[in-house]
Order: sequence, then structure tokens, then C-alpha cells
Amino acid sequence: MRKSILLASVGLSVAVISVPAFAQGAPAAAQTAAADEVDSGEIIVTATRRATALSNVPIAVSAVTADQLQNSGAADIRQLGQLTPSLLVSSATNESNGAARIRGIGTVGENPGLESSVAVFIDGVYRSRTGVGLGELGALERIEVLRGPQGTLFGRNASAGLINIVTKKPSFDLGGEAEASYGNYDYYRLGAGVTGPIMGDKVAGRLDAVYVKRDGFLTDATSGRSLNNRDRYLIRAQILAEPTDDLTFRIVGDYSQKSEECCGAVYLNPVRNLSRSATGPVASANSLVPILTAFGGNLQLPAAGESYVRRTSITPGFDYHQDSSDKGLSGEVTYKRGDVNLTSITAYREYKSNNGQDSDFNTADILRRTDQDRSFKTFTQELRLQGTSFADRLDWLVGGYYAHERLFVDDDIKYGNDYERYANCVLADSFARALGQPSLVNTADSSCFNRPLAGVLAANVAIPAGTRAQVAGLAGLAPLGAGFNAAGGFANIAAAIGYVPPVGSNLLNGTGVVNNNFTQTSRNYALFTHNVIQIFPDVVSLTLGARYTNERKTLTGSFNTNNNFCAALRATALAGLASLPCVINNSSGAGILASDPDRIKGESQWSGTAVLSIKPFERLLTYASYSKGYKAGGFNLDTSALDTPNATTAAATAVRLPANGRPEAADLRFEPEKVDAFELGAKLNLRDFKLNAALFYQRFTNFQLNTFNGVNFEVTNIQACRDSLNGTDRDGIAGNSACVTNRLKPGVVSKGVELEAQLFPAPFLSFSLGGTYTDTAYANNLTGTAGRALAPTLFQLPGQQLSNASKYTTTAAASYQPPIGTDMSALVYVDMRYQSSINTGSDLDTEKFQQGFTVVNARLGLYGKGKRWGLELWSQNIFNEKYQQVAADGPLQGGGTINTAAAPAASGLAGSVNQLFITFPAEPRTFGVTLRTKF
Repeated sequence: MRKSILLASVGLSVAVISVPAFAQGAPAAAQTAAADEVDSGEIIVTATRRATALSNVPIAVSAVTADQLQNSGAADIRQLGQLTPSLLVSSATNESNGAARIRGIGTVGENPGLESSVAVFIDGVYRSRTGVGLGELGALERIEVLRGPQGTLFGRNASAGLINIVTKKPSFDLGGEAEASYGNYDYYRLGAGVTGPIMGDKVAGRLDAVYVKRDGFLTDATSGRSLNNRDRYLIRAQILAEPTDDLTFRIVGDYSQKSEECCGAVYLNPVRNLSRSATGPVASANSLVPILTAFGGNLQLPAAGESYVRRTSITPGFDYHQDSSDKGLSGEVTYKRGDVNLTSITAYREYKSNNGQDSDFNTADILRRTDQDRSFKTFTQELRLQGTSFADRLDWLVGGYYAHERLFVDDDIKYGNDYERYANCVLADSFARALGQPSLVNTADSSCFNRPLAGVLAANVAIPAGTRAQVAGLAGLAPLGAGFNAAGGFANIAAAIGYVPPVGSNLLNGTGVVNNNFTQTSRNYALFTHNVIQIFPDVVSLTLGARYTNERKTLTGSFNTNNNFCAALRATALAGLASLPCVINNSSGAGILASDPDRIKGESQWSGTAVLSIKPFERLLTYASYSKGYKAGGFNLDTSALDTPNATTAAATAVRLPANGRPEAADLRFEPEKVDAFELGAKLNLRDFKLNAALFYQRFTNFQLNTFNGVNFEVTNIQACRDSLNGTDRDGIAGNSACVTNRLKPGVVSKGVELEAQLFPAPFLSFSLGGTYTDTAYANNLTGTAGRALAPTLFQLPGQQLSNASKYTTTAAASYQPPIGTDMSALVYVDMRYQSSINTGSDLDTEKFQQGFTVVNARLGLYGKGKRWGLELWSQNIFNEKYQQVAADGPLQGGGTINTAAAPAASGLAGSVNQLFITFPAEPRTFGVTLRTKF
């Protein structure tokens, strides 16, 4: 019976176990007990919704125990990467929407309209965005990381994987623990938990609390204050009731809050201009740096040979405040009747965040937001019925899931008080680079043009007439006035196009989005089953799982902008000048109306799995699987995706089409992401040695790509064309890389091999080694949603590795926990993670490249009898490795990449580029001391 249950856990897709299966026990335990633990006391996991020994789970799952998390210093899921090589968690401008990737696949960026490809569950409750795992998690039992598509075991489906966080349950034995830590950056962490009986052996309770405060590791060169600080707390209360042997209730309530200044960005090398030549790109000094400096930019630029410095600058009066709260209540009921178990998990959660941002990331007042809000209210209900039949030859599970979520987002991004003059200077710089006349820029002039030189150029008949006219007009030498600066004569341009600005208002400064908001209501229900057939008991098993998902999303939105000049400018012969002053989408009015037929998106989808498991002998498990995964489509909750209003285009183009000159819900839709996953694997479990190996191959159709354009997020589906596009997907020319619908194929493929080994060479000593090779890349001949051409900015994607997808990753951990005398024990622990080079930008600009790096953590501990007290010295990132999480284009600070300048002149790519790049750095070395006690 026991072995039948273990084999019944054959799962979705198969991979290796990526951390030591040896749960670290008390260091002072006897040698015999330690040996017995290695032999038979492995970690018990519930990844298959059955309590199963980890080494008998042929499913892509990594289990990390509470002791392992504690020794590595992991307080949130970001640090799990030290112990699980296939997982990478990162964040950029907002930790509320951090991104988790498994085997190189994850949802890029911070757009709240996209669910994560990697789902997060805490105590069986789905958390709708990964960012909730970037806060304190409190007292844990373990974390399970499931790889590959999920859907036949958990309530919510996911296309790339799942993180299952299991907190410590109440105990009927009275006990408690507390800890206090202090470290550099004035780091404090206080944590405590108490548990015990409330009503004899029928009701128990548990209360946990954590408070963390730390200075930031980035310095604002303007004010001297620190950024990327920590100021957060968590309170979690639980009640466990067992009125009978067959009935169990567990109620969990929690509240957490953050009030921090995050996340500042720093400038990234290289800082330069590039121009095209016959022999390749030619570098020169960046032409935007002196312009930004003239407006007080106070740029903190890295020296040559240095990737970045941990300093930034902020416009006085603005900040990066992030205030968020997360709260919820859940109830789990388990009822057993004979061999059948019924489980119900009911939950309601609310997550809110309010954010501000100096959006140009320097002191010049160019771009800003003060009040960006996100709110999620989610109700979920999961039911599972499972048992065994036919003398345990069939282990069956059927379940149902329902979720209702209301998502509200709003934003207020605007141009700053320096923007009009800055826009003038950017235009002056553009003409200076195009004409090879760097001295054409004069920041002291209200037009930002060197007017005498502009006059000479305007009279040069060798220059095209249109260019000469624009230079003359923008420099104030013609009746059109001087650029985009009202003080320099901008009113003349407004008058020329028939636009009369409101009395006392600026034309650009302070304009933009007053308040744009979206409300999205999502309703999801699913039926799933997961069944294990013992073909030859204890030897050959076949798992068949299936899921039906029905998803319905309904969108409304209203837009309020105050930049009326842009609409007027676009309707004139000077519309070519609108790209810079009108980069913020100025769609206004009623927004997404109830009459818009595309504001409702409904989907029905089947997914499932089949796994064949064979145990040729007791300590060897082999398996092969196929899984079909799915992640819902939806809406891009960013107005930049809306068409720019254009009456002429709208009059000639039908509704519900892209680029029809109408802002409508059809502009925001993206399609569901689907995956076909294949795996082969083997797991060898000997007494003192464990070895796991797996091969995987995954094809993603309609991969949901979210990219940052310097101001907003853009979403598209990535597909590939079966026919050659003859390089049109790489030439940077808009609209020429389309593919007919019936010739589409998957646009992303992830394949590789994973090897894991655990060794227990002596009592109290354990080692873990892991290595993965993952080739996660875009196909060639790329195209977009429904075969439409991709944006020219994505010309670097075809055939390349996805962003933040490392080809080679290695993890290692060593733990030595010897007794000292009869009453004391010690701990010597070290772990490391190496990952090879990656590109940290979703558009794959070469400048966003990150060299391979290694992060090492270490901990030394001394403990009293029974670990009733402990003293630990620790350090994370002990060698102070400097690496970046995510890189992006500096907002409104140039354009282009080295590949733009290197492209043939016949392409649609401009040869002269001056883009400045920013990055969101990872944490530096931290160290400190921790005092623990328990009773």
C-alpha cells in the first residue's frame, strides 16, 4: 500500500530534484540517526497532492526545507535561485510585479495585465502576481518548485512552472521561537512565533510575526539619502482544528505591509554615441550627457571598465515611494471517509500598492509620476476528491476550481518642468548628428540651436529642402518659431497649426496623463483530474491527467489627459515632429465603453499530461512524459498600446483592427500562451549518494512578450513563420514581416539537460551539486499576434536566447553540523550559484549584456543543547559580486543600439544612435549576526 501511494505521485512533467533530499536535522544527533535519515527519512512533499517521499516523485519538483532556506539566508523567493538552478527571480522598477523564470521562461516586465508564467501558491492559495513572494514569508515548512506546465494538480494553471510555499502549521505541543538579526546597511530583522493547544487535542493555534528594516544600498547624489531600502512587516495567525480523526480545519489569516523607497536605477556602461561607417560603428562621446547636465541632470556615470556605480540622482520633490499591503483569509477543510479524501480550500485576498517614480532616473525634471495605483481583490475556491480503487491499482483525483478577481490600475505619468527645453535640445541633437554638425546644439539658447550655424545650414542647397526648413523653423529663423519651448517662440508653431493653448498653461511641461485607469474583472473556472494506473504494481505506472479551463475577462477604462497640443499637431503637415513631444499617449475621453465588443475576452482550453514511470529496481526511477500547458490571454493595461487617434485613418479603416486610428479594446488584446513539453528522466537514490538526470524540450506558441519602450509597456505574442521571411524580421522596417495564419509555428523553444547530485560522505556532512544547460531561444522568421509583423524595435530577437535566460547554471551547497561535546553543536554552511552570461533587456540590446557571475553565501553557527539558543555569523554575496537584474532604455534619453548602427544603410534602422541605458542592480554584499532562541 505504501509503495503504491508513492508511485501514485507520478506527475505532470518530469525533471530532476534540485536540492539535497536530506532534511538537515539536529547537528548533535547520533551517527546512527543521521544514517537512518539519509536512508529513509527524506523530505515529504505534497506537490502531487499526496504526501510522498521526494525521491519517489517523478515530476519536475525541487523541495527546499526550512533549514536550507534559513542557512542560505532566504527571506523571499528571489533567493531561492541559490538552491534551485532552474529558477531565477528578478525585479525592476516595482517589486509588486517581480518576474519568476523557470528554465528561462517567465513573464517579462511589470504589466499587471499579465499573469505570471510561473504561478505562486501559499498554503494552497493562488497568488495572482509573483511580486507577493518578494516580501517576508515568515515561518516556513518548505518551498516546492514545480517545473514545466502545471494544471492537473493545482487550482490555477501555469505554462512554465509553479512555486508552492508551505508555511509552518500549528502544533498541539506548546512551543515558540524568536530571532534577532543585525547587519550592515543598519539592517534589523526581528521574528517570533508561538504555537500550542487552544482546546486540548482538538484545537491548536499559531502566531508568527516578522519586522524588517534596512537602509538602501543606492545613494541619491542629490539629497544624500539611500534608496532600495527595506521597511516591512508580516503578521500571520492560524487555527488548526481536528474535531474527529477524519475531519480537519485550518484557518489562516495574514497581513503584510511595505513602506519603502524602491526601485532606483543607475546608468549602465557603455555611455556613447555610435555612427555608421563603411568599416562598422564608430564610437564618440555621448551627445545627450551634456544636454542632461545643462538641465541639472547630475548623472552618476560609471567609469570606463565599470558596469555601474551604486549612485543615482533624483529630482528634488520626487521619490520612488512604494507603499503596499497584502492581506487575506483562507480556510482549508479536509474530510476523510474510508479511502476517499475531500479537500476544500476557500480564500479571499486583497493586494494594494501605491507608487511614485522620478521616471527619468536623474535630477533633470523630464518625466515623473506621483500616484500609480494597483489593486487586486481575489476570491478562489478549490475542491478536490481523491482516493484509490481496484485494490490500489488506480490512484485517482478529480477537482474543480473557481476564481473571481477584480483588478484596478491607474497612472498619472507626466512631462516634467524641463521637458519643453529638453525636447528642443533632443531635436537639435538629432539634426546635429544627422548633418555631422555637433556644434549645432547650444543649450544656452532658448531654442537649443546654434542659430548662426543653423542659418548657414538652412542656406546650404546641398541639404534637402525639407531638412533645411525644419532646422530654420526649430532654430527660430522662420515664422514657425523655436522648437518646443514656449519661451523660445513655441506659440508661433501653435498658431501656425491653429492651436490655441489654454490661458496660463504650459504647452508640454506638466502635461500628460492626469488619470488613466483600467478595471478588469476576471472569472475563471476549471475541472481537472490526475490519475495513476499501476500497470505492474511497484514497477510500471501510467499517469493520465486532463484539465478544462474557461476564462472570461471584462475590461473597462477611462482616460484623462491634458496634452491637447499633440492631437492638433498630428493633424497638420508638421506631424513628423510629434514623436518626441507626444511620446505619452494622449488618448482621452470615455475610454473603453460597454459598447466595445472587444472589451470581453473569453477562452476555453483543454490541457493535460501523460507520464510513464518505470522502476527497474527499487532505487532507480525512470520516466517519460508529455504535457500540454496553457496560460490565459488578456489585455495590456497600458494606454501606450492604444492607437493614436487619427480621424483620417479612422474614416478609411474598419473598426476592431490594429492601426485603424481608433483607440479601442482590440488594441489591447493578446492571445493565450500555450506549450507542448516533453521530458525524459532518471533518479538514482542510494544510501549516501543521489543522482538525478533529465532531458526536456518545450515549444511555446503565442509566447507573451512584454517589453518596455522607454516610457510604457508593450505586449505582443511571439510566433514564427514556417516560410522564410528573407530577413524582414531583422531589418527594422515596420510592417513587412507578416505571415499568413495557417503557416505559423511556435516562436520560442526551451530545451536542455539537468543533472543533480547529493552526497553524504560522513556523519553530519552533506553536499549538493546541480548543473543545468538550458537553451531557451526565439525561433527564426519571427512574427507577432495572428501573424502580424513585429514592431521594428524587436529586430534583434530572431534566433537569440531570451532575456535573463542563462545557458549554464551551477549551484552547490555544503553543510557540516558536528556536535561539540555532549550539549552543543556547530554549523558551517556555504552555497554558491554560477550563471553564464545573459541579456537583461527584453529587446536584447547588446548593451544590456551581463557577463557570467557567481554569488556565494556563508553562515557559521554555534548552538546550545537542543538548539534552545544559537548564535550565527552570516554573509550573503560574500564577494560583493556586482551584477544587474534588468536593464532598460533610459526613458526619453536617446535611441538605438550598436546593432542599429551596424545594420546596412538600406535597412529601416537609423545609423546614428545615442541611447543611454539604465539598470536595476542586484544587492551588494551584506553581513551580520543572528541570535536565536526557542522553547
